[in-house]
Amino acid sequence: MLSSTVSRSSAKAVQQVSRRGFHATRLRARDIESPGYRPFHYPEGPRSNIPFDPLKRGFAIKYWGFMAVGFGAPFGIAVWQTYKPK
Repeated sequence: MLSSTVSRSSAKAVQQVSRRGFHATRLRARDIESPGYRPFHYPEGPRSNIPFDPLKRGFAIKYWGFMAVGFGAPFGIAVWQTYKPK
């Protein structure tokens, strides 16, 4: 009796797992093949997910300037704090 109860409960669990309820409309093949079809709302590809263009002229100067200020600011502040008049 115990084995039949266990087998029934496991069969019920398998049935519930295999019967997943997807409520979204399924994608049709003709939608994918249509020109201009995009599954996402944003452009894809290399360098499209960053807010600047590293291929533009002057990017290297801006980049290294930003890095120099970010690295040098703490040292500059420390020197200023050390030598400022009290």
